[in-house]
Amino acid sequence: MNLLRRRINGREHDRGAAILEFAGFLPILLIVAMAGIQLGIVGYAASQAGTAARAAARTEAQEEFRGQGAATGKAAMSDWLAGGTVIEFSGNVTATARVPIPSVVPGVPDFGHAVKAVTMPADQEDR
Repeated sequence: MNLLRRRINGREHDRGAAILEFAGFLPILLIVAMAGIQLGIVGYAASQAGTAARAAARTEAQEEFRGQGAATGKAAMSDWLAGGTVIEFSGNVTATARVPIPSVVPGVPDFGHAVKAVTMPADQEDR
């Protein structure tokens, strides 16, 4: 009689339904988590590009340190992003840092570059 009541109420058919729903929703959760992590990496790369450009321009603007700006800019960054970073100089003392954005998404090799430019006034020689 007790077995008949459980079958009538339908409780026996619901066993394991929660784990199946979770298993179906898990890929969506993983995609959202990976997108959040990738967005954080993009923001971090942009921040590191600004840091590198600022440090490079500040160093290059000083007469006694000219020519050392790129090394200073890379030294101011995290080591795992500094390797692929390119720092270029133009104009008065404008440093442009191009930092590659790493990818955590499988099958997507890269997300381009974060580019930041900073201009500092250069020291003047006394003549």
